[in-house]
Amino acid sequence: MTGKKTFDWQADMTLIATAAREAGAVALSYFGQSPEVWWKNEGHSPVSAADYAANRCLEDQLRKARPTYGWLSEETDDDPARLDCETLFVVDPIDGTRAFINGRKTWCVSVAVVHQGRPVAGVLVAPALDEEFAACGDGPALKNGQPITVAPHRPDERLRVATPQDIVSAFDAVIRARIERVEHIPSLAYRLAMVAEGRIDATLVKRNSHDWDLAAADLILERAGGRLVDLAGERLRYNRTEVSHGELCAATDAELPDLLKHLLLLPRG
Repeated sequence: MTGKKTFDWQADMTLIATAAREAGAVALSYFGQSPEVWWKNEGHSPVSAADYAANRCLEDQLRKARPTYGWLSEETDDDPARLDCETLFVVDPIDGTRAFINGRKTWCVSVAVVHQGRPVAGVLVAPALDEEFAACGDGPALKNGQPITVAPHRPDERLRVATPQDIVSAFDAVIRARIERVEHIPSLAYRLAMVAEGRIDATLVKRNSHDWDLAAADLILERAGGRLVDLAGERLRYNRTEVSHGELCAATDAELPDLLKHLLLLPRG
């Protein structure tokens, strides 16, 4: 009699955590050293020598260790062969490149293992902050090895939300009065980790984030008791032909329904 195949992702977790730490050390060696910078996506997105060096570090280790896994990285030309892979690595060698090149510490190396469209292991290494977030399978979300959870429901307190000011301004007066806008955090992955550890209650994400920005942090947030969803309230699927996403919301389970309700009421061009 054959049963459903089960997986133990702990070995992959150990692998990606080791690789992410080493890539973080590589990136940190460039930090504050004015690395060479280029512009891509018609001049809208910077990429530095540190991004490429960290990407090489990750690719050399991970693809050698798991040659049957697919590969999706912000700094590697996309190979459609990944779509035929049940399991793949999803990588952002430096999430928060603008912060990095401007000498701000809020950037991280993001590495996830995605299986059948959902992350099963994820790690964020923020070496300039000496912080590491991780989650694996059905285990707890961890920061520097200690369990973390989202903030408790506080109905009588204001919501700490990381979001652009134009979104806050467009909300109706009822929800706008509840929101305490958090100063911009340039790394989306780190922003999601902040929700996971309860430092903020939610973050609203404009369209055009990508798999590599989200996959590792998505799992960390989920295992901490929160959710990252689209405006229909659905969890994200990864390793699709299109790797960018529409508007998203990440929050605690208690706050998510109300935030989504108000987001859906916003005018759209």
